[in-house]
Amino acid sequence: MLGEAFQYGPDPDNPGWHSWNVTDQTIFNAAVMGHMITRQEGDKCRLRMVPQRHHLNMQGFIHGAVIQSLIDISLFASIHVLELGSATASVTLEVSTQFVGTGDPSKPLDAINEVVRETGRLVFFRGDIVQGEARVAAFSAIVRKFSVK
Repeated sequence: MLGEAFQYGPDPDNPGWHSWNVTDQTIFNAAVMGHMITRQEGDKCRLRMVPQRHHLNMQGFIHGAVIQSLIDISLFASIHVLELGSATASVTLEVSTQFVGTGDPSKPLDAINEVVRETGRLVFFRGDIVQGEARVAAFSAIVRKFSVK
């Protein structure tokens, strides 16, 4: 199922990273967010996007909705990369976000996730949105995994 919905494999332009992109370029992830790459870092997963002009708010910073979207998409990348279940057969139940800085449009934006706890059907995440060493947001989230038949 993942192979049909996502393009996941080594990213030729970014050694050590994998692409994390939907195959249907007309849906939200591709049409709004653009090209994304991911990698595992120990027990964590990092998902990166490069901001573009259409990701900015009226003040010239990365729009909060883009940050929220990156958080949500990163949860499913983490499920796949950390081998927790099916990314395509899961849903977000809850996200709590604390915006603590502004997003600089000239730098890549990364979501770094770690699993706090995993049960049979739930994954509890804690994470940060960062640009280099600067934290833009912190978040926690719960995702429900569904079995694939």
